[in-house]
Amino acid sequence: MGSFSVWHWLIVLVIVLVLFGRGKIPELMGDVAKGIKSFKKGMADEDGTPRPADHDTTQDPAPPVHTRTVDHKADELK
Repeated sequence: MGSFSVWHWLIVLVIVLVLFGRGKIPELMGDVAKGIKSFKKGMADEDGTPRPADHDTTQDPAPPVHTRTVDHKADELK
């Protein structure tokens, strides 16, 4: 009573084939495979490996800022 017999599984298979048809099942399996590949690629990207889009080497770095120190005397201000 707790397990399904072969006849139960055959009836379920026939119902699935009638609902989805022969061509739809391989299409669904292909979509599942694409989803798994995309998920694995996303997980690999989160491992800390830099992607080429993260590092833009086409921009020049900002030029260095030149500073100088000016000494003021109190007498010159009056």
